Amino acid sequence: MSTISIKKKEEILVKIFKNLIKEEKFSTQIEIVHALQEEGFNNINQSKVSRMLTKLGAVRTRNAKMEIVYSFPLDLRAPNTTSPLKNLVLDIDYNDILIIIHTSPGAAQLIARLLDSLGKSEGILGTIAGDDTIFVIPTRLFKTIDLYHTIKFLFEQNF
Repeated sequence: MSTISIKKKEEILVKIFKNLIKEEKFSTQIEIVHALQEEGFNNINQSKVSRMLTKLGAVRTRNAKMEIVYSFPLDLRAPNTTSPLKNLVLDIDYNDILIIIHTSPGAAQLIARLLDSLGKSEGILGTIAGDDTIFVIPTRLFKTIDLYHTIKFLFEQNF
């Protein structure tokens, strides 16, 4: 009787998971759970799918049919401001507490990842991203207006 190691099973799961996400047809995590169960992974649940989506960098975006689905960005490395991602930022505004960035639909998580990679040394305590909106919270050492100007400069926009 041949047994597959746990590591090998995990590698197979990740490969199948990636292939399913690349199909860009799953709009909920439960749909992904069902697809993986159909592939023979009966012990998969929504929380495992959620962790895999996060670990592998999948985001919700619109597919060619304009449906909101999970997909992988073209480049899974942390984005940088020389990439076309800066074109996805539509508006940046601020108040005394935080900065709000509006993006194209589905782009907020990717832009937030870029900002999070800059970190505290650049004045970013953290971000919260939805589908097309990002809240950026400055560290105590940075004034909100200063961080606003830094972010504007990063994306070379005249908001």
